[in-house]
Amino acid sequence: MTLLITVFAAVIATAVWYTHTRSSELKVGMLCWMFWGASLMWLVDAVFEYAELKAEYFTPDPADMLNDAFLGLSVVALALVIWIVVLLIKDPSGRVKDALRKKK
Repeated sequence: MTLLITVFAAVIATAVWYTHTRSSELKVGMLCWMFWGASLMWLVDAVFEYAELKAEYFTPDPADMLNDAFLGLSVVALALVIWIVVLLIKDPSGRVKDALRKKK
C-alpha cells in the first residue's frame, strides 16, 4: 500500500508539474522528487520483502494493509508539509511578505 500510494502521488505531482506553467515558480518539481524518491524507497523495500516472503507477500493481513496505508498517507502528508514550508520560506508570489507588511 505504501508503494501504491506514493506512486499515485508521484504521478499526480508529475502531471501537475508537466501541465502547469507556474509549476516551477511553485516548486512542484521538488514535490515530484520527494514523491518519486519515496516511491523508489518503497519499491526497494517491496523487492526485499518479496525475496523474503515469496508467495506470502501477496496475501497480507488486513491489519498490515491498514498500517501500510496509514504509513503511505503519512509520507505523502509529510512531503506536502515540507513543500508548503518551503513555499512559505521562498514566497514566490510575495504574498507572505505583503501580509506581514499590512499587519504592521
